[in-house]
Amino acid sequence: MPTQAEEPVYADIGLMAPAVVLPPEGTDMRKWSVIACDQYTSEPAYWKRVADLVGDNPSMLHLTYPEVYLPQKRDEEIIAGILQNMEEYKKNNVFIPQTPGFVLVDRKTPAADSRLGLVVALDLELYSFAKGSQSLIRPTEKTIESRLPPRIAIRKDASYESPHILVLIDDPDKTVIEPLAEAEKKGAMRKLYDFDLMEDSGHLTGHHVADRKDMDQVAEALRQLGSKERFREKYGAGPDQDPILFAVGDGNHSLATAKRCWELVKAKGAGDDHPARFALVELNNVHDPGLSFHPIHRLIEGVDPGDMMDKLKAFFEAQGSKVSFEEGARHEETEAVGGGEHAHKFEFVSKGTQGVFTITNPKMVLAAATVDSWLNGYVEANEKAALDYVHEEYTIKAKCSEESTTVGLLLPTINKNDLLKTVVKEGTLPRKTFSMGHAPEKRFYCECRAILP
Repeated sequence: MPTQAEEPVYADIGLMAPAVVLPPEGTDMRKWSVIACDQYTSEPAYWKRVADLVGDNPSMLHLTYPEVYLPQKRDEEIIAGILQNMEEYKKNNVFIPQTPGFVLVDRKTPAADSRLGLVVALDLELYSFAKGSQSLIRPTEKTIESRLPPRIAIRKDASYESPHILVLIDDPDKTVIEPLAEAEKKGAMRKLYDFDLMEDSGHLTGHHVADRKDMDQVAEALRQLGSKERFREKYGAGPDQDPILFAVGDGNHSLATAKRCWELVKAKGAGDDHPARFALVELNNVHDPGLSFHPIHRLIEGVDPGDMMDKLKAFFEAQGSKVSFEEGARHEETEAVGGGEHAHKFEFVSKGTQGVFTITNPKMVLAAATVDSWLNGYVEANEKAALDYVHEEYTIKAKCSEESTTVGLLLPTINKNDLLKTVVKEGTLPRKTFSMGHAPEKRFYCECRAILP
């Protein structure tokens, strides 16, 4: 298997062309590839269907820990099974190494005919999720350290990784990924896979970018995007700010886990050429028309909806904000407050009440931050309350219609074209501020990479 020394590294921008591994020819790729583990966390029926479809066939399902199972408190058993499956796959030649290179991904989703991506490896030495980070690779959302231990427990002893991490580049002139897609149309690349995804989630095609000339072209285009001159001109950044080239969109906690595990490996004396120094990710151009942003909603179970409404109103009024509630309104139907007043709107859903709250003159810049500034404290103060982050409105409404002690808060989204500028100007966003697509549009695990020598 190729070592990192054989994999082209562009150290100045933290980029590596990895030697990915894939299952052998003849593998049922529809069963092999499964959606990111943090999806459908409130829908165990989804994961039951996946398990029934996959059975004992080679599959990423056997190498991941779907978060829907976290409440079962079976961490030790599930993680041991994952590590055992990895070793069996390695022993039985389920992992077939490819020559070093990028993977050009074309994903068809239920919402778009095409969404281009590029699978690469990024240098964790150039990534930091610390508050106020000025690293070249940095998160767009706040990292919650308490979410890392279960992930670290898997990765620290794992021999392979597979990403659901989507990293954004701000490339309006389409200089990095799109030229590769044009070259692929001329038959310049070997096809690695081409198959329909399970659960009507679209189609996935991958081509191998193994020509050094193409790799060098990608690296040079990324250098131009990450130059200090462009950074200051495009974002109005100050002289004390360093460029951001790679912005973690999805899978922020997975990349943070990779960072923590690399630090553990390094502390044991690993050299700079250890494969765990790099993490596999998929790059997406934020300007790709197939990439859509959606809000992530809040689902709260085990609460009194009337008490929540009263506490919400009292909290924001105590901050000096004006609070109003329009019963029967929908959040996408409401209009912005006029007269230059800054306001945040979100929809409150319960079995007995539905409508839109408007918080005028809030303290926070984003609606998600406004909601969370109250909600996190409310949940902590109510021991029966359980908070989940849900991508789909239909899930929220179905849950709220079933139980009188369940509440949903439907949030607005943010403009994707302003994302990196917002991160530069204001720092990382609150956790779960936005989602890159609805659940069926999320990244499916497919490629793997060895992270042990």
